[in-house]
Amino acid sequence: MLLAAVLLVGLPLAANAATPQQQRMADCSAKNKGLKGDAYTSAHSACLSSHAAAPAAPTTPQERMKKCNADAVTKKLAGAARKTFMSSCLKAS
Repeated sequence: MLLAAVLLVGLPLAANAATPQQQRMADCSAKNKGLKGDAYTSAHSACLSSHAAAPAAPTTPQERMKKCNADAVTKKLAGAARKTFMSSCLKAS
């Protein structure tokens, strides 16, 4: 009986914990803060899908370049914004 009471008391605490999906949503939302409209929507979508797949990190410079280039295309970046993104992406990889 005491065990049942302890379990029932612990349930509200567990209900407040974020699910992995909720955590991904919060992480992606924070990452894309400042973007508006379609830019936010596409970046948020790309972020969520990248969390779902979670492939192994690219190891060779060619793999990193390919991944960063694909991400820039997905985000429809051009000009200075693309150059800045590619630079930070390649450094982070």
